[in-house]
Amino acid sequence: MAEPYYLTTAIHYPNGRPHIGHAYEMIAADAMARFHRQAGRDVRFQTGTDEHGLKMAQTARDRGMTARELADEMSGHFHKMADRLNISYDRFIRTVEADHYRASQSIWEAMAAAGDLYLDRYEGWYSVRDEAFYEEKELTEGEGGQKLSPQGTPVQWTAEETWFFRLSKYQQPLLDFYAANPGFIRPESRRNEVLRFVEGGLTDLSVSRTSFDWGVPVPGSPGHVMYVWVDALTNYLTGAGYPDQGDLWRFWPAACHVIGKDIVRFHAVYWPAFLMSANLPLPREVFGHGFVLNKGEKMSKSVGNVVDPMALADAFGVDALRYFLLRDISWGQDGSYSPRAIATRANADLSNSFGNLAQRTLSFIAKNLEGALPDAGRADPADEALLSAVAEANAEFLRLFAEQSLSQALEAWMRGVFACNQYIDVQAPWALRKTGPDRMHAVLGTLVRAIRLLAITILPIVPASAEKLLDLLGVVDRSHSALADGDWYANQVEQGFRIATPTPIFPRLDIPEEESDA
Repeated sequence: MAEPYYLTTAIHYPNGRPHIGHAYEMIAADAMARFHRQAGRDVRFQTGTDEHGLKMAQTARDRGMTARELADEMSGHFHKMADRLNISYDRFIRTVEADHYRASQSIWEAMAAAGDLYLDRYEGWYSVRDEAFYEEKELTEGEGGQKLSPQGTPVQWTAEETWFFRLSKYQQPLLDFYAANPGFIRPESRRNEVLRFVEGGLTDLSVSRTSFDWGVPVPGSPGHVMYVWVDALTNYLTGAGYPDQGDLWRFWPAACHVIGKDIVRFHAVYWPAFLMSANLPLPREVFGHGFVLNKGEKMSKSVGNVVDPMALADAFGVDALRYFLLRDISWGQDGSYSPRAIATRANADLSNSFGNLAQRTLSFIAKNLEGALPDAGRADPADEALLSAVAEANAEFLRLFAEQSLSQALEAWMRGVFACNQYIDVQAPWALRKTGPDRMHAVLGTLVRAIRLLAITILPIVPASAEKLLDLLGVVDRSHSALADGDWYANQVEQGFRIATPTPIFPRLDIPEEESDA
């Protein structure tokens, strides 16, 4: 059986509608899941929504509805976005589901059995927006002397009876684990932040609340609900079948948690400590990606620059949006987008370069060879040179993508596309139609083979468009790696297959005018 690969996004907090940051995380993780499936891995990919906590309770109260009604409504928007963006999840999890309640209460009981939970009184600073506790030394001062969290969100003084988790007990075990597993936190900048935080000393963590009741009840402690991050993080175990440890347990520990950089502490400090306490294996990697900025500015409802990703998908197409986000934003760093940037990138790489290459090659075959697929050339050194260049570009793509260098992988793929365009311009099959028909057949066959390989490679990034192109090329089985023997692609095309006159796979997009800053 292929090696299991369990990949998760953070579960998104649905007190508001999805924004482009949510879409970016889902798209990147989806491309990774598709990539590993194509490589033959046994993949489980999970995303979903985190629906408990004070922030949800307050939002529901302000809207005159129950917290469950709000959760059902808002989770639906995230579910709809995942489907619209062609996210190939195996489970869309909601923290209101019965098996998740059971998993959360089971890990609580395991931590209690380890002696790591005790009842006391919490007094300190809490950010409702972050659903996070902060120490005085972490706070900054805003306008009018208002205290702010490290994320710039308001904090309030909270005092109530709560259960505490002995986080301080795990300071050295965590440091030892980081040292033994240097790839656990990525990229390196996030790892350094976590190391500084843990080395600075850990205090015990308040892990229950009594001031509201919207959450998973604490076992054996009436009036207490779990701190939202205990139940939220446990969703990863729920998706692997915890606590039953049945067939799905083969996916644990998770291969990678894909999360935003603002929640690295929860995933790289609290989560491994909870798992250590419960005597469960720790995930192999936590990857904290950067923020997606709107023309260089962080998105904010108060500023009014939050854009619905569904609107961007409608305006430019899902695959154009997917390609732009993974090509123009370096994975792990902050990046900026604008409607103009999306259209410009999609036109340059997908429409003008790869799309035009496929369109003119297949149109020429449909018109001049009655759609019959020609064999790839071998006699001319130029043919071998092109196929070698494409194989090299694809190999570099696979290597870089496996390392999660997503943008750099797409740069490598484009080198294969550029090589094909240079080849077709030099070989000029339209001129060979009269002067050398045999050579024309060889050139077109070489191009078809190269385009097939490039389309298979880009399938995880632009799945709908690549599928259409592979249909046009007669490729039925898309599961093979782009490094598979090129003859395999020719041999598995059904007998008598002919290329139909193609329609553009990547239509050219109108470039929007830059919006005024006024």
